[in-house]
Amino acid sequence: MFIAINPATGEEIERRALDSSALREQKIATIAHEQQSWQTLSLEARGACLIRLAGLLQQQQARLARIISREMGKPLKQAEGEIAKCALLCRHVAGHGAAALTTIAVPMDAGRARIQFEPLGVLFGIMPWNFPFWQVFRFAVPALFAGNGILIKHAPNVPGCAAAITELFHAAGINAFEHLYIDTEMAADVIANARIAAVSLTGSRRAGRAVAACAGRHLKKSLLELGGADPYLVLADADLDRAAQACVAGRLLNSGQTCIAAKRWIVVDAVYDAFRDKAMQQLAAAVVGDPMAPSTTAGPMAREDLRRTLHAQVEQSIDAGARLILGGSLPEEGPGFFYPVTLLENVVPGMPAFDEELFGPVACLIRAADEEEAVHLANQSDFGLGAAVFSRDTRRALEVAARLQAGNVAINDFVKSDPRLPFGGVRQSGYGRELSEFGMREFVNIKSVRIAG
Repeated sequence: MFIAINPATGEEIERRALDSSALREQKIATIAHEQQSWQTLSLEARGACLIRLAGLLQQQQARLARIISREMGKPLKQAEGEIAKCALLCRHVAGHGAAALTTIAVPMDAGRARIQFEPLGVLFGIMPWNFPFWQVFRFAVPALFAGNGILIKHAPNVPGCAAAITELFHAAGINAFEHLYIDTEMAADVIANARIAAVSLTGSRRAGRAVAACAGRHLKKSLLELGGADPYLVLADADLDRAAQACVAGRLLNSGQTCIAAKRWIVVDAVYDAFRDKAMQQLAAAVVGDPMAPSTTAGPMAREDLRRTLHAQVEQSIDAGARLILGGSLPEEGPGFFYPVTLLENVVPGMPAFDEELFGPVACLIRAADEEEAVHLANQSDFGLGAAVFSRDTRRALEVAARLQAGNVAINDFVKSDPRLPFGGVRQSGYGRELSEFGMREFVNIKSVRIAG
């Protein structure tokens, strides 16, 4: 069952039954048929559909943003930004995607050759709730432009987003897109289906292991984005006002519920106290409240079970020696799944706050003796998605960035995905890349054709 509960009030919005096995098979067969027609269209024709899709997103931005905020609690202004970013992606791929898919001529000693890029077929995406539009568009738009068909399993708490997204794609003339209302067990059956060529998952490490194993059994390609415990290194020569602002903004975006949030603030001893004071002031000024209110900095957590898990991680870290200096207590009364903006310090390896992904508005301060120890602590993690370095010396920051084990590094800012840049992680943050020319070629058959002279 897909059940949407307003996380600001705890009230049920709607529920939708799971697709029957017959309906699931019908949807897969329909997309396989539609994909055959879709791939015959020129890149220009596919791009025109994406331009129409961008226009629909812009026209309906206010309505779509409210669906996001109502179902998973994202502050409304941020939800509007999510819709705008999806439109930007559509326009970018329509305008620049062809360069990554144009056939390449290769001179040979005898004869000639060419490298061409062809769609794999129908792709299955297993998507999360925290960016219910952007995550789908990030995966689907480049893959569709390459000629693939798309089936999406959305998170069960955002059924309204699922329906709205499919309506948008169909209204733009993209019928090689559909969503499934299915649970985890049914997802394994979809991966195994002979019509499915590959699978992409954004989710937990446990889900990633299951999807990779299932895809491997059936010899199908998989892409995994599995979250992170992103380190933000503040060096001795950093602009501390800028560093504090970026660290707090990167931690509280989407109420802290983002894979590339600024989760571990690793600050060298020389500026630790000054940075702590500046960050504390900004955290204390954050407003936790109704996601529809313009003044809200952080909305509720998306589900009650997620709030319980986060609070348990905070308490376990405190029991292990972390010091609570802000927030950290569950609201005693009131509706919704709110959690206070929280700051822990004296965080060290072995604590959940250091070792695990804290998915919520909880920041962790980690003291490093110097730059060398800061890099060591940053890499002392199983994850490798994002990281950031703060320094007035760009060359020095780039040298530090080169030593960080991460797929994405920001200098003097927080990590953001961008249609022009590849996005993905290393180690237990997953594998594969989305976005940019690298993401465009992630789900294509890179075919070599040699022509004898």
